[in-house]
Amino acid sequence: MAYKAPVRDFGFILKDVLDIDRYSNVPGFADASFDLVQQILEEGAKFAEEVIAPLNRTGDLEGCKLDKGVVTGPAGWKEAYQAMVAAGWPSLSTDPEYGGQGMPAVVAMAFGQMTAAASPAFSMYPGLTHGAYEGLHANASQPIKDRYLPKLSSGEWGGTMNLTEPQCGTDLGLIRTKAVPEADGSYRITGQKIWISSGEHDFTDNIIHLVLARIEGAPQGVKGISLFVVPKFLVNDDGSLGERNGVECAGLEHKMGIHGNATCVMAYEDARGWLVGEENAGLKAMFVMMNEARLGTGLQGLAIGTAAYQAAVEFARDRLQGRSLTGPKNPDGPADPIIVHPDVRRMLLESKAFVEGGQMFILYTALQADLQRSADEAVSTKARDYMGLLTPVVKAYLTDRGFHVASLGMQVHGGSGYTEHFPASQYLRDARITMIYEGTNGVQALDLVGRKLAANGGRGVMTFFGEIDAFVSENQGDAALKPYVDGLASAKAKLQEATMWLMQNGMQNPDNAGAASTDYLHLFGITAMGYMWALMAKAAQAKIAAGDTDPFYTTKLATGRYFVERILPDADAHLAKLKTGADVLMALPAEAF
Repeated sequence: MAYKAPVRDFGFILKDVLDIDRYSNVPGFADASFDLVQQILEEGAKFAEEVIAPLNRTGDLEGCKLDKGVVTGPAGWKEAYQAMVAAGWPSLSTDPEYGGQGMPAVVAMAFGQMTAAASPAFSMYPGLTHGAYEGLHANASQPIKDRYLPKLSSGEWGGTMNLTEPQCGTDLGLIRTKAVPEADGSYRITGQKIWISSGEHDFTDNIIHLVLARIEGAPQGVKGISLFVVPKFLVNDDGSLGERNGVECAGLEHKMGIHGNATCVMAYEDARGWLVGEENAGLKAMFVMMNEARLGTGLQGLAIGTAAYQAAVEFARDRLQGRSLTGPKNPDGPADPIIVHPDVRRMLLESKAFVEGGQMFILYTALQADLQRSADEAVSTKARDYMGLLTPVVKAYLTDRGFHVASLGMQVHGGSGYTEHFPASQYLRDARITMIYEGTNGVQALDLVGRKLAANGGRGVMTFFGEIDAFVSENQGDAALKPYVDGLASAKAKLQEATMWLMQNGMQNPDNAGAASTDYLHLFGITAMGYMWALMAKAAQAKIAAGDTDPFYTTKLATGRYFVERILPDADAHLAKLKTGADVLMALPAEAF
């Protein structure tokens, strides 16, 4: 099976739905005409398909190797990474002040979907580096930026985020890694971090670690955490590399999937580090990286689903088994291809509807990241609100559904999918971690109902509801769009009812909010996807009305109808379940489980 980047889908979304050319007054868009973006997408597709995708299987079989603190990647991966750097792909959306190309985030997110689908484990190396770049760009002093950002921007140096320790994951207030101040303004960092993706490898000359630690005497809990930049090799004033720092890989995790990415235990022993931002404000600074990583994880879940769907379609077209219920469709052959069977089509259409709706959802959200920089205060405020509101939904909903699509892909393959002769097994294994790391999906749901809904007096969610209402009002008289508009209006009404239920019942008993959180997030995800499909349906219908006979548009409409008729009704079940509250969940004593 050969992965094919969905360039046509991305082009349709960026040009016909989001109309990115109208944002030429927003930083990053002035030099990003759609014609240029189309060329970037086409070249990015070639790189993903021809350079990265062939390495995905190799990475799964070989994994990474640790020898005396040195980690080597799978065969060919170092060369592919360095080819990516040489071609300038890591710097696509980074700041021109530090050697970047300054393209909008929405363009980089389209390219990121290609690399993550071609090989999710490979894409994590540049992905984590970009997160480190963003963390320093947003929080570091100018001297630190000048020292590290140019080579993080280019990808010549790698980057990581170091949060988790053996005794704490989500509860970062339990961090023990300590930082001791030195007379020269640096700190000595000592402690152990676990599950550090891309923590050690042979792809780059240096790796820049961003590390959460507690300065001696700092307050307990999250209020006493600071962020430090700790390079693998110290960097001299002239930019050359100095001596090895006191940090090394003490072990590699043996994992269910993403074998090609080095997931490391990192040991810090009097390593020199420099404070990023203010003392005891490290968690706030790290959230820049964490939010970047959460969007990237949602993208990864969607991208794996995309590749799994493509493999399932290829198998279903080729695999002969049984006859169509309405008569042979391959009369000259011994059996019909399984794609003729209704239940196989159900699995493929469910996958297609999610994948294509998810592509829109990711790019719509990435556009908000760009619009945060608008000179129009109303536009930038709305975009910031949306980024806060939608990030947990993108992360959790797209990874949950991405894993579901990978599971459907295995099911389409039947027994063949359960073997290692086909890629279905790897997709399923690789997808599972996306629901866990960067904050489990349950934590994302709690973040949504506990923080994001109430942020700024609920301004973000009310604005989102208003945007949907305006779309419904504007298009409810269009007969061609009626199924999409009616379905969206119904789902939004249920989401609004659920939001009011949370406001009324969550404050009375916080367990009610916790018990409802996952169903609420999925109801939000379904509604958001309904909106994405309505936007795409409007754009496709406009093309058809203008006389365009390309079957791409009728196919898009038919896929959207499947989402509206077979997936959107799940909103009813999520609303019913969340309104049962916490009683049934909390009734059993712990010993009864």
